[in-house]
Amino acid sequence: MSNYDVVVIGGGPSGLMASVAAAEHGASVLLVDKGSKLGRKLGISGGGRCNVTNVKETTELISHIPGNGRFLYSAFDHFNNQDIIAFFENLGIALKEEDNGRMFPVTDKASSVVSALINKVRSLGVQILTDSPVKEILYKENAVEGILLTSGKKLSAPAVIIATGGKSVPQTGSTGDGYPWAEQAGHTVTELYPTEVPIISREEWIKSGELQGLSLRDVTLAVWNAKGKKVIDHRGDMIFTHFGLSGPIALRCSQFLRQVQKKTGGDAVEMSLDLFPDLKPHEMESQLQDKLDLEPKKAIRNALKGLIPERMIPLLLVKAGLDGDITGHHFPKSGITALAGILKRLPITVHGTRSLAEAFVTGGGVNLKEIDPGSMESKLMPGLFFCGEILDIHGYTGGYNITAAFSTGYTAGKHAAELHN
Repeated sequence: MSNYDVVVIGGGPSGLMASVAAAEHGASVLLVDKGSKLGRKLGISGGGRCNVTNVKETTELISHIPGNGRFLYSAFDHFNNQDIIAFFENLGIALKEEDNGRMFPVTDKASSVVSALINKVRSLGVQILTDSPVKEILYKENAVEGILLTSGKKLSAPAVIIATGGKSVPQTGSTGDGYPWAEQAGHTVTELYPTEVPIISREEWIKSGELQGLSLRDVTLAVWNAKGKKVIDHRGDMIFTHFGLSGPIALRCSQFLRQVQKKTGGDAVEMSLDLFPDLKPHEMESQLQDKLDLEPKKAIRNALKGLIPERMIPLLLVKAGLDGDITGHHFPKSGITALAGILKRLPITVHGTRSLAEAFVTGGGVNLKEIDPGSMESKLMPGLFFCGEILDIHGYTGGYNITAAFSTGYTAGKHAAELHN
């Protein structure tokens, strides 16, 4: 049986960072991955450019991790977003800040980040085993003893870090392998569900494809509960698809849609779209009136071009109960009010989300009440550590999830290494 101080299972962002931290703190480390290539999910993150972190202040950063982000305060004390930036810049990866605090490599290539991280792991003497699926984690006298590969080979270590990810983006190897191992050690795995995932609507105007591919910039999308109370809204960009809604703000709303559905037993949920979030209703009416006054002889379906996305005009007029052939000269005041109302709150009935396999992030995971937030060690099984997406932590897209992965990975690696000292 080969002996190590720390075994890390999973070569994604959290596992790679855990390997670095453990090795830097003096441990002999083995990194095991079932795939042939390390860092696959990292390599496709940020649209293939790798959004390595986000520069927001800690409190705001955590507010963008609605799935138990507060658990991360202790991990951020060990390794936060500023440490992540310094880490990569010390590896020679120059970073640049883009909108909303997102940090990308200047190269705009995720491959440069992945290569630098893997080279760092190798330079620290970490042993790497790829194409080596783990069958089970071995325990003895209520403590970690090592791992057993499916090949039958046993590898001993007093500390094992599970960094196998969730169930989203399974083509990168995230197929939920770690959950049964967590349960075997006595842990609870909370319900798994898709977050940061496109939304499904069976509205006729969605199914017809009349708006398919239409992108909207700087609009606000909201989710409403069964009592007509707004649950959440997000401002930014979105796109209509053949099945519903996608794009950044749709993805951000998806987990809240699921929460409403869970309370109502899976019923359809109302969302709404505000096409002019900077305008109050009366200001919207004034702008519409000004637009129609400019060309009073034009049919309103033509007069509105330039103010409203052209492909949306027929739908909006129908929703407002208006005839698009009426000229601005004959357009009633009540029509202006109705159209302004729809522009400020276009109702969209939605019916769920795409699958967990199609989600960017997995919601749910190993119950955080059973994990020490300062070390990422199991409270139930000495020597067992967890980091990354296997934990019941999820954030919005924009560098938040990868920050959580790097931070929990570093924390787990550091403390796992300390077990051998």
